[in-house]
Amino acid sequence: MATETEVAELLHQRGWRTAFTIAERVNAWAALVGFIERGYGDDIHEYTNDLYCRNWLHEAWLLLDEHIVQLWTPQIKALDDRYKAATVDDDGQALDRFHRLPGPDLWWWRRHPRILTEDLGRSLRSVGAIGTDPDTT
Repeated sequence: MATETEVAELLHQRGWRTAFTIAERVNAWAALVGFIERGYGDDIHEYTNDLYCRNWLHEAWLLLDEHIVQLWTPQIKALDDRYKAATVDDDGQALDRFHRLPGPDLWWWRRHPRILTEDLGRSLRSVGAIGTDPDTT
């Protein structure tokens, strides 16, 4: 198992655009979850790009020292729970129409926002996603 710095550099070498810190990726996941809870207003391409912050955390967790994992896991689990509450599980049917879904262990790709608004909402509704209108929430 490796330190945060070692994992960040390794993931950067594997293709991530920079050597992110755990705090940066947790903050990105928290921001995305907050946007989804309020109604994500950007387009489908930005949304799928934003989901990759959670992918980074998943990849890092497989490599990090156990102590670091134990330190951050409660915060990530709480964000995951909020994400699940703010999204609908459709086994990835809607997102798969716009972006190739990664492996089944990346469960966040198999859900879409419950509140469907603006560009993302229009795109997801166009492929049959069902959600709520932000004016009725």
